[in-house]
Amino acid sequence: MAADLGIKNQVKQALAEVEKRNVNNVFFVACGGSSAIMYPSKYVIDREAKQLDAHLYSSNEFIHRNHAKLGTQSLVILCSHSGTTPETVAAAKFARTKGALTVSLTNEEGSPLVQESDVVLKYEWGEEADAFTTNYSVLYQLVFGVLKVLENNQKADLVVANLEHLQTLYDKAANAYALKAQDFAQSYKNEKIIYTMASGANFGVAYSFAICILMEMQWVHSHAIHAGEYFHGPFEILDEDIPFIILLGLDETRPLEERALEFSRRYGKRLVVLDAKDFDFTGVAEEVQGYIAPLVLNHVLRKYADQLAEERNHPLSTRRYMWKVEY
Repeated sequence: MAADLGIKNQVKQALAEVEKRNVNNVFFVACGGSSAIMYPSKYVIDREAKQLDAHLYSSNEFIHRNHAKLGTQSLVILCSHSGTTPETVAAAKFARTKGALTVSLTNEEGSPLVQESDVVLKYEWGEEADAFTTNYSVLYQLVFGVLKVLENNQKADLVVANLEHLQTLYDKAANAYALKAQDFAQSYKNEKIIYTMASGANFGVAYSFAICILMEMQWVHSHAIHAGEYFHGPFEILDEDIPFIILLGLDETRPLEERALEFSRRYGKRLVVLDAKDFDFTGVAEEVQGYIAPLVLNHVLRKYADQLAEERNHPLSTRRYMWKVEY
């Protein structure tokens, strides 16, 4: 509870700074998994904002692209778990030279990113952390708070109220999928390639699982396929032997995911399907379930990752190059 209040106070302070500015655009800036968590929030602004524009960039491209709209009316939201990601630290510094307000999420106080940011939100991490205080939730609290402050968005309070029950959703979903996670790990532990697919608010979850879990942490070839792009090239790779993880959410782009799944079931056999309709969303307001779904999907997929790492005897912490050589 104390952690919850701490997060709420941090978000309140960030929103107080936003209120001082005439913000008309938001940039989400990060790398890797920290970038992936921003996809749902970008989707939120695209769906909910009446005036705000939203942009999402990898940190280094954010600097080199030098967006023409980046300036004193910009809110730049950055994230780095360690607070030491060089590209993200540089992006924060760059954004401030443009006069933008920088709000950064991190798990580490006193890090270089903290030093280069106007406002810092310190989220919690690990098995002991309540879901309300973790990165996805904190980012949602900030983004919906921005929408409320700047545009009087009526869903903001409802979303935050539902996020307070996020841990219960996580626990129920993880328990319901525990055996499926074990089956996945046993069935796919020897695969050389596993594709992931989703759309809309859920695409970041598929992206993160592909590049962070499978490629970075398990050294398994992967690619995150957007369900809307599936029929414009990628579906040609499908056969009865190729594994696909297909996510179905509850947002407005679900028909794209359903179409991709229907085709895949006709010609493929090695399909791992996680459908948010199967989760128990009791107590969650229907109008915000589409926004909450990717957070739960991500939590369940992390359990799949844990099981896969155990079956393959390849810990998720294993690296070949990261933090070990110059790059």
